[in-house]
Amino acid sequence: MATLLAVNSAASLWGPYKDIWQTVGNALWRRQPEAVHLLDMILKKHKPDFISLFRNPPKNVQQHEKVQKASTEGVAIQGQQGTRLLPEQLIKEAFILSDLFDIGELAAVELLLAGEHQQPHFPGLTRGLVAVLLYWDGKRCIANSLKALIQSRRGKTWTLELSPELVSMTTRFTEELMEQGLTYKVLTLVSQIDVNNEFEKLQRERGLGSEKHRKEVSDLIKECRQSLAESLFAWACQSPLGKDDTLLLIGHLEKVTVEANGSLDAVNLALLMALLYCFDISFLEQSTEERDDMIHQLPLLTERQYIATIHSRLQDSQLWKLPGLQATVRLAWALALRGISQLPDVTALAEFTEADEAMAELAIADNVFLFLTESVVVSENFYQEEFYIRRIHNLITDFLALMPMKVKQLRNRADEDARIIHMSMQMGNEPPISLRRDLEHLMLLIGELYKKNPFNLELALEYWCPSEPLQTSTIMGSYLGVAHQRPPQRQVVLSKFVRQMGDLLPPTIYIPYLKMLQGLANGPQCAHYCFSLLKVNGSSHVENIQGTGGSPVSWEHFFHSLMLYHEHLRKDLPSADSVQYRHLPSRGITQKEQDGLIAFLQLTSTIITWSENARLALCEHPQWTPVVVILGLLQCSIPPVLKAELLKTLAAFGKSPEIAASLWQSLEYTQILQTVRVPSQRQAIGIEVELNEIESRCEEYPLTRAFCQLISTLVESSFPSNLGAGLRPPGFDPYLQFLRDSVFLRFRTRAYRRAAEKWEVAEVVLEVFYKLLRDYEPQLEDFVDQFVELQGEEIIAYKPPGFSLMYHLLNESPMLELALSLLEEGVKQLDTYAPFPGKKHLEKAVQHCLALLNLTLQKENLFMDLLRESQLALIVSPLEQLLQGINPRTKKADNVVNIARYLYHGNTNSELAFESAKILCCISCNSNIQIKLVGDFTHDQSVSQKLMAGFVECLDSEDTEEFVRLEEGSELEKKLAGIRHETRIHILNLLITSLERNPPNLALYLLGFELKKPVSTTNLQDPGVLGCPRTCLHAILNILEKGTEGRTGPVAVRESPQLAELCYQVIYQLCACADTSGPTMRYLRTSQDFLFSQLQHLPFSNKEYEMSMLNQMSWLMKTASIELRVTSLNRQRSHTQRLLHLLLDDMPVKPYSDGEGGIEDENRSVSGFLHFDTTTKVRRKILSILDSIDFSQEIPEPLQLDFFDRTQIEQVIANCEHKNLRGQTVCNVKLLHRVLVAEVNALQGMAAIGQRPLLMEEISTILQYVVGRNKLLQCLHAKRHVLESWRQLVEIILTACPQDLIQAEDRQLIIRDILQDVHDKILDDEAAQELMPVVAGAVFTLTAHLSQAVRTEQKQPLVLGPGETHYAFMLDSSFTSPPPAENPMVGFASIGDSSLHIILKKLLDFILKTGGGFQRVRTHLYGSLLYYLQIAQRPDEPDTLEAAKKTMWERLTAPEDVFSKLQRENIAIIESYGAALMEVVCRDACDGHEIGRMLALALLDRIVSVDKQQQWLLYLSNSGYLKVLVDSLVEDDHTLQSLLTPQPPLLKALYTYESKMVLQFLISHSDTIQAILRCQDVSAGSLQELALLTGIISKAALPGILSELDVDVNEGSLMELQGHIGRFQRQCLGLLSRFGGSDRLRQFKFQDENVEGDRVSKKDELELAMQQICANVMEYCQSLMLQSSPTFQHAMCLFTPSLSETINRDGPRQDTQAPVIPYWRLPGLGIIVYLLKQSANDFFSYYDSHRRSVNKLQNVEQLPPDEIKELCQSVMPVGVEKISTAQKYVLARRRLVKLINNRAKLLSLCSFIIETCLFILWRHLEYYLLHCTPTDSQDSLFASRTLFKSRRLQDSFTSETNLDFRSGLTGVSQHDLDQLQADAINAFGESLQKKLLDIEGLYSKVRSRYSFIQALVRRIRGLLRISRN
Repeated sequence: MATLLAVNSAASLWGPYKDIWQTVGNALWRRQPEAVHLLDMILKKHKPDFISLFRNPPKNVQQHEKVQKASTEGVAIQGQQGTRLLPEQLIKEAFILSDLFDIGELAAVELLLAGEHQQPHFPGLTRGLVAVLLYWDGKRCIANSLKALIQSRRGKTWTLELSPELVSMTTRFTEELMEQGLTYKVLTLVSQIDVNNEFEKLQRERGLGSEKHRKEVSDLIKECRQSLAESLFAWACQSPLGKDDTLLLIGHLEKVTVEANGSLDAVNLALLMALLYCFDISFLEQSTEERDDMIHQLPLLTERQYIATIHSRLQDSQLWKLPGLQATVRLAWALALRGISQLPDVTALAEFTEADEAMAELAIADNVFLFLTESVVVSENFYQEEFYIRRIHNLITDFLALMPMKVKQLRNRADEDARIIHMSMQMGNEPPISLRRDLEHLMLLIGELYKKNPFNLELALEYWCPSEPLQTSTIMGSYLGVAHQRPPQRQVVLSKFVRQMGDLLPPTIYIPYLKMLQGLANGPQCAHYCFSLLKVNGSSHVENIQGTGGSPVSWEHFFHSLMLYHEHLRKDLPSADSVQYRHLPSRGITQKEQDGLIAFLQLTSTIITWSENARLALCEHPQWTPVVVILGLLQCSIPPVLKAELLKTLAAFGKSPEIAASLWQSLEYTQILQTVRVPSQRQAIGIEVELNEIESRCEEYPLTRAFCQLISTLVESSFPSNLGAGLRPPGFDPYLQFLRDSVFLRFRTRAYRRAAEKWEVAEVVLEVFYKLLRDYEPQLEDFVDQFVELQGEEIIAYKPPGFSLMYHLLNESPMLELALSLLEEGVKQLDTYAPFPGKKHLEKAVQHCLALLNLTLQKENLFMDLLRESQLALIVSPLEQLLQGINPRTKKADNVVNIARYLYHGNTNSELAFESAKILCCISCNSNIQIKLVGDFTHDQSVSQKLMAGFVECLDSEDTEEFVRLEEGSELEKKLAGIRHETRIHILNLLITSLERNPPNLALYLLGFELKKPVSTTNLQDPGVLGCPRTCLHAILNILEKGTEGRTGPVAVRESPQLAELCYQVIYQLCACADTSGPTMRYLRTSQDFLFSQLQHLPFSNKEYEMSMLNQMSWLMKTASIELRVTSLNRQRSHTQRLLHLLLDDMPVKPYSDGEGGIEDENRSVSGFLHFDTTTKVRRKILSILDSIDFSQEIPEPLQLDFFDRTQIEQVIANCEHKNLRGQTVCNVKLLHRVLVAEVNALQGMAAIGQRPLLMEEISTILQYVVGRNKLLQCLHAKRHVLESWRQLVEIILTACPQDLIQAEDRQLIIRDILQDVHDKILDDEAAQELMPVVAGAVFTLTAHLSQAVRTEQKQPLVLGPGETHYAFMLDSSFTSPPPAENPMVGFASIGDSSLHIILKKLLDFILKTGGGFQRVRTHLYGSLLYYLQIAQRPDEPDTLEAAKKTMWERLTAPEDVFSKLQRENIAIIESYGAALMEVVCRDACDGHEIGRMLALALLDRIVSVDKQQQWLLYLSNSGYLKVLVDSLVEDDHTLQSLLTPQPPLLKALYTYESKMVLQFLISHSDTIQAILRCQDVSAGSLQELALLTGIISKAALPGILSELDVDVNEGSLMELQGHIGRFQRQCLGLLSRFGGSDRLRQFKFQDENVEGDRVSKKDELELAMQQICANVMEYCQSLMLQSSPTFQHAMCLFTPSLSETINRDGPRQDTQAPVIPYWRLPGLGIIVYLLKQSANDFFSYYDSHRRSVNKLQNVEQLPPDEIKELCQSVMPVGVEKISTAQKYVLARRRLVKLINNRAKLLSLCSFIIETCLFILWRHLEYYLLHCTPTDSQDSLFASRTLFKSRRLQDSFTSETNLDFRSGLTGVSQHDLDQLQADAINAFGESLQKKLLDIEGLYSKVRSRYSFIQALVRRIRGLLRISRN
């Protein structure tokens, strides 16, 4: 029992029924193939619901108890765990509901819970009220489903063209229902359910809410009854009811009564039609294959019993409540019997078939034709159903065709009666009362039936037997898809009836006959036949016209009569004085004559409305001259009603432009409206007087309305500019003034006998205003006063009417005020939801008002611009400001709110909502107005709620559109659907424009954001959560959500692409705007899972609407990019990962979580099983999106013109271009059309007139071309847009998403795939060049990431072998310890060499494809190429000092490593492109955009540096580019100098210069050396410069260099060179004291203060540079000594024998005492010793640091986080916190490798410095201690000689002898030497010697000449031991 007592949260009385209706709709109306299977299941499941139609679950004691306790014990809910407690209030409501509808208690609870859930969809209603709606909505769904299923049955009247199996299924199912007694149930329900009773019950229990709620409930109840009745009707149409069911139906109809207006209501009409179709045998005349089967199904033909029973029932003399209804059924039965009697072999039924005449007679006696006219045809539903019209048509035509004798009898009786009436009139008696008028009624019925023709059936054509053949199939509708042609016999009979009835017409039937003709003339072809009939009727009596006047029903007769009336009445025209003659003179027109005239005028109007030929033929007829006669009669004194008919007839004539033009002149001439005031005339004349005096008094205004109609028609057909010229100021103004001041402004204050007429007047006059303003384009000449001459004086001509209307609407004029007040009244009336007289007309009037405002808003900018430029003294205000004004009635500024309230009626009045949305969209462009509007909209809570509901309802509108039968979806329905769609588009545009404005704006209000607090604090919720209303955002998401669960993807994308595009744009804007982004993305991510469910359906495919499709994808991808970026930043890894998998995976994923995936999965496993290949790859989504963008673009054919000049046309087109809403430049087609037509109109002469048609044709060709061109521009724009978005998505995936979410190998594969695909698409010959820039940008990013990925991969550690973990390079052969076989990676990177080569080739192809232009595109490509070439550069390797250097031989024979291989292959590919590529790159390097030049130069530099063959270098120099580059350096000098000014121009020049110099330096060296050597700057850069320079000098500036030069260098230049070299030497020695001495510490300290930020690596660089400088200088010293001192005795002493430096520097001393040795004095040996000690100490600290770093590198994962963070920060100063751990390890490794290599270099430098220092020290000590003779010794002669010798030696390579060796050397005394020895012994102590030997053991073993240090130490120790005597 517990399960039974669980509650269905969707409400079992509503949810399932809604699903049934949805499925039925999908299967039958929307023709979805997949719905058929679903329908079958649902029908089987819900069959009991259909059988027990509308039966509710009964009340139940257990349920009652359970619900009673639900507040404490709770109830179980299906599909949810646990129970839910219900509040007391809900339980109370449940019991009320249960009693109210007599339903089970649990069902009532379900309804209330569902009501609570659905409440957001019904703002302002409580859950109870919503529950009432849901209850009836459930009933409606089941009734509609039943009706639809029955309509789809196989049968005799129609087919829905569905699949046979579907039809069989529904036919079988409905047959079963019928067997279960469906007819009885339907009839019982129709009788029981009564709106008033239901309302009373609801009223008692307070179950009715607002007016809207009442209307919705009553509509639902009515629709239930209607659908039930129509299901019987549909059944009877397809297959007649059985005997018992037919009797039940007859029994029901016996008790039926009519409505208050005498017509049958919709339900009874349907039931009557059902019965009539039971008796219908007309299908027997069709020769279809299925006819025989149908005959067997028809009880009328097969069951004698059926006929007998029905016949006796209908013969029964018992009167029905409606005798007319009884008569109708009897007539139908009589005709059925007559029809059967004409079939073969029906003799058995003779006894019944013979009774047909009697039955028909009974029917006629009960006034069957009158009943049909008054109760059936006028019923409001009659014309909404095609098959009702067809059935009554058949009834009448059958009567006329099958019972000709009866018809004849009627005619005879009518003739007889006419005679009786005539005689009694002669005698002066009253005619007898008993006269029957059956023929008259029959004629009126025919007239009434065909008067309307909503389905364009033109059934009346059967009454005309064509004298010429017509295309039959178009005339007769088609049944069962077969062109339905009746046998001509019937047509002959009918046409004979029409003709004969007109012969010798008795006066009593004259008017009915005319009315019948009017009905039969309704339709283009019918009108033509009727016109011919009237023409022929007159012409047969031509000879005796004067005598008898011909047939009374002919044109001849009619116009002749009109002329006579005119003659007759003209004589009675009153003179101007006799005022009392305003009333009819004695010999006027009698009432009867008047009726006859009106009938004929209406017939004329109908004919000429439909047939243009008739219009022109009548108008041009020389004798009849209808227009002249009618205008004449209008001046006579006749009743307003007749005048109105005359005016309406004129209006019908005025439909032809050629007639309209002359009509204007005639109107002006006859002064129907007085436009010229004659001074002598005291009395005003014309229509104005009639309106004010006669019509107002009668309170009826037919004349005024007819006049407005006439003007409305004429205005549309032709518009005269100089109307009334010569008599008054020309122009339309007097007419406009009359319409505005007398008709419109006063229409509310007049009295109306018929309430509806008030709105009719408003509608018709506003229609004229609307047309005038619609066709008005403001032009410059309107704003200049035009003078015309009138009777000798200059007067100002009237302005065009549009100008005048604009002026009135742009001011606070009475006209604007009235229009706004009309809008207010309109919305108030609509809010009552009650019918009132004239409702349709009020709605039309309101629509015109809104349209007028709309037109004004569209034209006001141009109007005001022109007005500003002109000299006119007029003041106007923008309409949007006027709308902000105060409403005088409410004293509030609520005009815009009133306009917006129309959206609330979007379902019932689509047009009004459309105009309203358009106005709001127009006003919303203004920011100031936005803020005010938000205030107005939110000021009043209830109004605010209603407005929001209105916007939402319009966006939701799709659901409210009932399914329209596809074949007969009437034009109106289609039009309404279109209007609803446009309304939604306008609302979305309103949101888009508003979002661009600052908050608060309308969009934020409509989308549910906070207005009082900061926008970003909004917390968006599902509707109903925390009281959140349903907003436009929910509606938009709903539109996009539909269909995302299935395979086909969002429905909107296919069915309303433009709508979907704007929806995606709104969502993107919300995500992109800083304020709204947070709340929106949170909501989309958590509540909706929006992006994932949308992206899984990409790419969309919709070839018809390519542009919309591309834009949809663009906005969606842009939103996805934002989402990926945001989730990555916020570390929401699972979200990011899910989207990345969706976009990048090439493994198939299970596409849909719901049941639909099942079939696919089975298939997949089967196919996998068959192919033995379980992992079938699928295309990555990111690539398939790219595939869906078609890079090719069709270009419209160029213009071929015969008349216009092509270049001028191009110019005009360019002038007409403007930016559209999306910012695309397109040509304004309408403007262009106006310009061209004006050009044609300006042509003069006969030739021009003759060629006009050709010219117009050419104009249309031009316009078509421009439309094509616009489409092309928009299409390219869309493609660029989607590519940009795609590129953005790819870039975000590569740069912003955590690197570790995509494995390194996959990452390279993905980039490779994308690069190859994107290149293939752009290199296609068809690809549009406009897309190149975007693609190039993408290629640049992709190549950069590829380069990074490949290089990162090569830096990953590889663990080798168990014992020791080495740091090895997978790819570097010089460093791999394991043999290549074990190496897991073969080839370059995981994507392999070949892939890289393909990418390179495509890149080069792309560069060549760009040709001459597109330099910017090439700039991107050069960047890509540079990144690509970087891949082949050898990466940093950690120098672990362990692997011994290989021998030279090993190195030479080692295999080529992968880097060199790739580099060699790259160069080979580049060379294969030959001169074409070189030419492009070189040209770009020489001129063009600066950035392009820099990148081209960089590329040249890179290629030249790896180009072993030097082909590029040769090309550069041979083709003269190199010369150009060198020459341009001179110009650059000026530019560079200008950069030094206080405000330098752009720094472009500097960068370009730099690029050139790098290139040139490769080719030659330039001398700016000295400055660098003297430089005192201590920045890292300058030190590195110095280090490089000393390196050059140490190898170049040697004495031996000169001897190697050519011998023939002349003496002078030799001297100069020697001078340079000497100077270099001195400066280099000076450097030692700076960097070798203790100065260095000061430099460091100073440096530390300067460098901010990245201190660590800067310090490394400085240290390295200083050591490098010292090493270079030491090497220089060593080289100098070796070169210049061949023997030990003649040593070249570079240092003085003083160790004072060492001693000074070791002691504690102040920095300030640093001895600065001038560079021309020789430094002492102390520097060397100091440097030696310093280097030895440095060595050990470097060595430790190196070992520590190597250990760290081997165990990066084990390091503490702080240390990892510190390591990372030196590589990436900011943002370390935001990257993943794996990325941190990569960065830390990168930093450690750098440190290790830095230390390794430092160690090698220290080792070198130590060795060199020891060597120099040893040479100097040996000289000083062994060979040097002190100055104070005896052997001075020898000494001077030695000195001289050495001096000469010096001279041989120094020309300037400021380096004063002599002073230094001559100053060496014995004391100095002793001191030297003593100091040296101290300085070169044991500890130092031990250190040096340790260093040799640690390092030199592996790296340097082993035992070199040991030998030198031994020698120096020996020297120091020698005692000098």
